[in-house]
Amino acid sequence: MGITSALVLFAVIWFMTFLIVIPFNIETQGDLGDVVEGTQAGAPENHHLRKKAWITTGISAVIWAIVAGIIVSGAITVDDLDFFDRYGPPSTLETNG
Repeated sequence: MGITSALVLFAVIWFMTFLIVIPFNIETQGDLGDVVEGTQAGAPENHHLRKKAWITTGISAVIWAIVAGIIVSGAITVDDLDFFDRYGPPSTLETNG
């Protein structure tokens, strides 16, 4: 895996994790009893994005290390995911056996 591939993989994992982490621990205007006129009671008052970004970075680093380790080691390859034999010509084992 090249450096660019590793960075793209980390960015994809980071954004997917961030979208999962965003809804946690939101304090809405309705929860705090301070609804600004013209806004919905469910609008966030305190969203803690900086803290969530750091949490996301830590979680993403762990997930990225696991996924990158699997890719680099070759434990799972594209051929392992070819359930319908669509990725290329059959291997020599399939043609001889």
